[in-house]
Parts: sequence; structure tokens; C-alpha cells
Amino acid sequence: MNNNERYALEGSMPVQTPPSAPSVKREAATAATKRSRYRFLILAMITIVLALSSGDRAAISVAGSDMSKELGISSVEMGYLFSAFSWAYVIFLIPSGWLTDRLGSKKTLAAAIVIWSVFTIAMGLVHFIGMVVPLLLALRFLLGIAESPVGPGCTRVIASWFPSSERGMAGAIFNSAQYISLAFFTPLMGWLCYRFGWEYVFIVMGAVGLGIAVVWWKVYYLPIKHPKMNAVELEYIRAGEGLVDLEGRKTDPAAAKTGLSTLAEVGLLFKSRMLAGMFLSQYCVSAITWFYVTWFPIYLVKERGFDILQAGLVASIPALCGLIGAISSGFFSDYLVRRTNSLSIARKTPIISGVLLSSTMILCNYVDSQVLVITVMSLAFFGKGFGNLGFSVVADTAPREMVGMTGGVFNAMGNTAGIITPVVIGYLLHSSGSFNSALIYVGAHGLIAAFSYLFIVGKIQRLHLSDLIKPATAH
Repeated sequence: MNNNERYALEGSMPVQTPPSAPSVKREAATAATKRSRYRFLILAMITIVLALSSGDRAAISVAGSDMSKELGISSVEMGYLFSAFSWAYVIFLIPSGWLTDRLGSKKTLAAAIVIWSVFTIAMGLVHFIGMVVPLLLALRFLLGIAESPVGPGCTRVIASWFPSSERGMAGAIFNSAQYISLAFFTPLMGWLCYRFGWEYVFIVMGAVGLGIAVVWWKVYYLPIKHPKMNAVELEYIRAGEGLVDLEGRKTDPAAAKTGLSTLAEVGLLFKSRMLAGMFLSQYCVSAITWFYVTWFPIYLVKERGFDILQAGLVASIPALCGLIGAISSGFFSDYLVRRTNSLSIARKTPIISGVLLSSTMILCNYVDSQVLVITVMSLAFFGKGFGNLGFSVVADTAPREMVGMTGGVFNAMGNTAGIITPVVIGYLLHSSGSFNSALIYVGAHGLIAAFSYLFIVGKIQRLHLSDLIKPATAH
């Protein structure tokens, strides 16, 4: 006889006792264990910031044709205007990393967005002032300075807000902002130029930037200071080695006692074999990127017989493949972290396989079909995107006191390739008359990047600044 039957025969029912206090607490705790997801809002914000900065630096390329006709800017002068940004950007990446480590990402990026947005608006007003080319040169140089904190600042954000098991995904989505900018801001700027005039490209983009700066200031906090995220999400990030209090702890005492200059701090980073290998690989991956950004459409026209309209459309196919590669690599890397519990395996596997795949562009020297050329280039650009996990690895490895500076050096190494690679390719074309040697030169960078991660980088792990300083100060 079961309990219900016994109660029915006895004419009574069991007394319903209230749940004990411990069980109430357990139920409340269970209800509270649902993790908030504010880290993804922060990821969306840094992706928007990078997309905005990419759009603002490219605004002159969209407005340039109408601008040069109206203002009488020659092609040589336009070339200098293009390069002025890159020189300033590279020169100031390391100082901006140092500044970001001192002030934190919230203040530094808010100020940077406001300043570069003002410079962008000013570019739309130069024709009212006169001395157009010198003024534009100055503004482009200042724009490069103002945008230089984006890489270091956002690297710190990823290190603070994401556990190691999600940094691959976060870094990949962040890097995809370059493609997002191409897909969203470029058509917007083209429409503004066509409908209202070249001035409004700069004015509207600058105004958008000022709005984003306000949103950034209101939305961004360190994890330990966020007013809405719950304790479960905070503990999840902390347990995954997220630097949730990155701006809340004092500098390593060993570092404070040395009184190192900024230049000496940069030198310390290169004493790490792991970081030096990462810097070398980033230079190589960026060299491949700059080939696609600068010479690829010209290659399609001069070497492969496409007209300029076809080249513009065809060039978007490898870019789309690069976007797919960039996003998928992050999820794949984080999957490997969970499966293997090894950062080295999880980060190196997609990076090495991706950069090796990028070197397949050399095969284009041995095929004649236009379809095959685009297929090989798309495969190579997919590989380049798949292997471009550098910002995630910096967030995994940089000394907590120098996350911003490490990101600055890393970004500077990459953008140095933007200065060197287009020039070297130009000389190779001038001497050989074809792109064959240029493709070998660019493809070889993928092999060097793979060599770096296979034989130089070693185990991927968090560095401690005191470990870098001891060898330098032991004597």
C-alpha cells in the first residue's frame, strides 16, 4: 500500500510543511546562477570602435576622387595624404600603449574617439581655410596619432572581459571589424559623396564618431566596476584568467623599483622569445593583408586581364572569405581550449594552419584560368583570416602591467608591414615587369609566420613582468 492509499483509508492527508530555510536559500542561489552576458555588449562596442576607426581612415579614399578634382590635389599629393596616416599610426602605437596602461581603456579610447572625430570633421572644412594640402597632411597625421590607441586599448578590454576559453572568439570578432567597415561604412560614404558632396563624407563620419564616444563612455566599465553584470559572470571571467581588475591593482613592485624608461620597457618585451616570435608572425600576416589592400586589384587588372569594374567586384570575394576565416578561427580555437585545456594547442593550430594556407597564393604563378586564380586567392585569404588570432594571443600572454604597451608593439610591427610591403612590391614590379616575384615574396611571409609559431614562440602562457626584469637587472 502506498502513502496516498494509506492516507485515504485513514481519512487524513499529510500536513504540508513549509520548505526549510536552507532549501529556500538553495533555490534562490540556483535562480541567481544564470550568468549575465555583458561581456558580449563590451565586445560589440570595441568592434564598433575598430570599424569606425577603419572607416574614418578610409574616408579620404572614398572622397578622394571628387576632392582632388575640386581642390586641385595632384595624384602625388594624394599619395602623400594616404601615407601620412600610416607613418603617424606606426610611430605612436607604442606611446599610445604606454598611455593606455596608465589611464585605462575607458578614458583613453573615449578621448581618442572624440579627438579623431573632430579631426575627421575638420577635413570636410579645409576648403574654407586655404592651404588645403598642407592642412590635410597635418590632419591626416593627427588622425593617425589619435587612432593609435585603438589596438592597445581594445587588447586590454579583451584581456579584462574574456576568459581564456572565449578570447579566440572575442579576438576574431574584433578583427572582423575591418571587414564590417568595408561592408557598412564604405557604401554609406560612397552614397554621401554622390548625394551631397565629398565634404559630407568627413562631416557625417565625424558626427557618428562623437555619438559613439558618448555611448562608449556610458557603456564601458571594468568587470569589477560594472553596475549591472552579476557576480556569476564576474567569477566566470575571473576563473578563466580574465584580468577583471586590470586597472585596479598596483604595478608589479619589481617593475616599479627599476625606474625603466618606456624604451627600456619595450626592450623587455623583445627579451621574451615568445613575444618576439609573435611580433615577427604579426609582421608577416600583416604583409599579406597589405598586399590585398594595396596591390591585389592592380594585379587583377594588369596581370589577369580584368577590367576595373570587374576587379572591384572580384576583389570582394577573397575579402568575404577572409571574414569567414577570421570569425571561424576564433570559435575553433576556443573549442580546442575546452577540449585540450592547452592554450598552445588551441592558438597555434589555427594560426599555423591558416598562415600555411595563405602561402598558397604562390600557386597563382602556375595557373592561367581567371576562375582558378580567384579560387586560389580566396583560399589564401581565408587562410590569412583563419590564422589572424594575434590579438587573442596578446591578451593571453602580455604582462598585466603592460597589456596596452604589448598590444601597441604588436600592432606597430604589423603596421610596419603596411609601409614596407607596398614599396617592395613596387620595386619588384619595376624590375621584373610581372607579379610573379611579388607573389613569391608575399606568400613566403606565410611560411615565415608558421616557422615562428612552430619554432620560436614556444609555450603560450601569461608572462610576469618581474620574470623579464630579473635577467636585465641581475648584474
